[in-house]
Amino acid sequence: MSAEHVEKKYSIFQIAMNLTAACFVSGAIIAGTYYVTAPVAAQKAIELKNDSMKSLVKDAEGFKPVDGKKDWYVAEKGGQPIAYVIPSESKGYGGAIKMLVAVTKDGKVIDYSITAHNETPGLGDNAAKPKFRDQFNGKTAEKLEVTKNPSETDKIQAMTGATISSRAVTKGVKEAVEQYNEFAGGK
Repeated sequence: MSAEHVEKKYSIFQIAMNLTAACFVSGAIIAGTYYVTAPVAAQKAIELKNDSMKSLVKDAEGFKPVDGKKDWYVAEKGGQPIAYVIPSESKGYGGAIKMLVAVTKDGKVIDYSITAHNETPGLGDNAAKPKFRDQFNGKTAEKLEVTKNPSETDKIQAMTGATISSRAVTKGVKEAVEQYNEFAGGK
């Protein structure tokens, strides 16, 4: 038989070894990439959270975690607490709406930011816009109630076509304020 007609046959063992080597090399590359990028990603996440909190409590010089409260932060100025940033979540039209709510030491809303949602674009996602958000500023938990009646100016006016989203965001903000009030009363 001539060399031209010799077919090279691989055994199952050889194929398995080649596949194992390829997987090992791929895994090493992925692990190396993760090892290099994980600290950068973690630092970036902290910076984004701090920027989000800073946008809620503009006077704050820094934020410190609140002992015994998961993901709660106290906003400080001159070493003194001026507000609290509290995570909240409620169910909207498109699913969970996650937010951070800034509350003054006397239990009034400063502002909130929506960190995740699946609300309808152009309707429910308007909850993040100033026209709706600004209604919350300075309100206590008792005043956090949605209405469709324009004459009830002391309440939160529902977004047109997005009543469910309006109620969900208001509920989330109200729960954050109530949680703060329980915390402050328990000090």
